[in-house]
Formats: sequence, C-alpha cells, structure tokens
Amino acid sequence: MKPTLLALVGPTGSGKTETAIRLAPALNAEIVSMDSMQIYRGMDIGTAKPSAQQLAAVPHHMIDIAEPDELFTVSAYREHAMREIDGILSRGRHVLLVGGTGLYLQALSYDMTLGDNGADTTLRDRLHEIAQSEGGENTLHAMLAKVDPRTAEKLHPHDVRRVIRALEIYETSGRAKSEQKNETRREGPYHVLVYGLSLPREQMYARINERVDEMMRDGLVDEVRGLLARGIEPRREGGAMQAIGYKEIVSALRGEITTERAVELIKQGSRRYAKRQWTWFRHDARTQWLDYTDFPSADMLREALLARMLRDLAEAEETQGRSASAS
Repeated sequence: MKPTLLALVGPTGSGKTETAIRLAPALNAEIVSMDSMQIYRGMDIGTAKPSAQQLAAVPHHMIDIAEPDELFTVSAYREHAMREIDGILSRGRHVLLVGGTGLYLQALSYDMTLGDNGADTTLRDRLHEIAQSEGGENTLHAMLAKVDPRTAEKLHPHDVRRVIRALEIYETSGRAKSEQKNETRREGPYHVLVYGLSLPREQMYARINERVDEMMRDGLVDEVRGLLARGIEPRREGGAMQAIGYKEIVSALRGEITTERAVELIKQGSRRYAKRQWTWFRHDARTQWLDYTDFPSADMLREALLARMLRDLAEAEETQGRSASAS
C-alpha cells in the first residue's frame, strides 16, 4: 500500500514553519522542506530559513543541500526528496512536507513528467525577464539548444512563448520536450494529504513587509555581500542570486539603486510572489484550508489542524488495512 504523507502549504508569510515545528512532535513526524530557495547553503536570511534552534527541535530534510551557483531542477528535487522520505518512513515515522513551492508538491504527489501540467510562476517570471533583456530571445534559444536541440531546431528565437514552454518542461521534469509522450497524471508512490494556511490579504502583506524589515535587521546585506565575495553572481539564465531579496540587494551594493529602493522592491516582489502561491494552491482541489480568522488564536488553529491531520491519518491507515486484508 502507498504510504500517506502530510503536506502543509500556503503563501509566504502564512506561518507554515512555526506551525509545522509545533505539530511535528505530536504527529511523530520529520519535516521535508518544499522550498526552492532553502535548498541553498549560505542563503539563510533572505530565504527565511528555519533558525538553528528550530532545525534542532525537529529533524528537517531538503535544506542546505545545494550550492548557490547550482541550477537545481524539480526532477533533482524529486529524486533527492524521495530518498529522504523513504528513509523517514523506514524509521516508522510520518512525513510532514512543508513549503510554498507548488511544483515540489506536484513532484512528490504524481508519478509523471511535469511538463504538461503547468509551470511554477517563479520559473516562468525568470524566463520572461531573460526574454525582455538585451539579446534575451537569443539567450533563451541558446539555453534550449543545450538541453533540447531537437525542439530548438523547430523553433525560431522570436517564438518566445514556445521556447519558454520547452524550457519549463525541461526544468520541471528533467526531460526534453522532444522526449516526452502524452502522459496522464497518476498518483505517485505516496498518497499526499494537503492542508493550507490562509489569512486575509492585508494581514499577509503586513507580515511580509515586517519580515523583510526583519531580514534587513538580521543582516541580509552582509549575507549578499558574502555571497558575492565567494564569486556567486547573478546569472541571466537564473540561479539562486536571481531570487527575490538577493537580486535587489546586489543592485544596491553595485550602486544601481538605493538600499531603501531595494527594500521596497523586495517587499513588492514578495507580495506578488505570495499572490501567485495563493493562486497555485487554491487550484489544488485536495487542499483543506484553515484560515486564521476562523479561530480565536493561532494556537487554536494549530490544535484544530493537528486534530484533523491525526484523524485523516487514522482513516488512511484504516483504509489501507482493509485493502490489505481484502487482497
């Protein structure tokens, strides 16, 4: 029978990390991160990575597994995360997936290639930024030619939409578009129960703005300066330094914009990203939403979420037991 995993999702600033750390011990669970930026070593402040104390409180996986100058595909994430998940399950513990990267959730939910099922809006935005830069159309076409020469031969550099789509397919599935057939989406090796945290947009944006201010107080500028000193540079084809919070500070350090303007842009970009995350997870019919406004306190929301997760796990295990007996 397929193991049942729990997934806690929601937009940035919705309290996923704190909630997961509070719930994991009661669930006998270890946390597997689904954050596309927290995989990078040395990028702690700008990615809102769990603190050393939080990491020590509950075992975490898929954090600090790649260098900032690596391009880490969704297929690479899936392969690595599945090894961690299987290890957790072998220890008789539950898995709590936590994060806001929708494609990572899809990668662990379905036994399929991901290219025909949409693209992470963060990835798409990055590719469009390249397209809009000087010589960007040729840059994108050259990127495609490296990973999928057969498709690149069929597409003109000016056909930006199809070039971007082919690149999305490669980055999300690890396979070239020309290699893929029409494949249906099937549940993968795990049965995933999905829960989402939500709050009114005004409150979410206020949290995001405060978190950016806190990042600045905690030393985001020094973190970026240290990455640049290591030779980690923003790249036109993407990479960790193109992430929100890092590219803006790089511009400020190079004198292209003021620090104050960089902070404004980080807040603006983070709010837009949260909105895109919200839209992504709202389209996932599996998600059971819990809104902070429906509870007198955050603690009571967590209590309700824990009760629901324990109930759903018990029901899933009972169903699996009946199926095993029948077979």
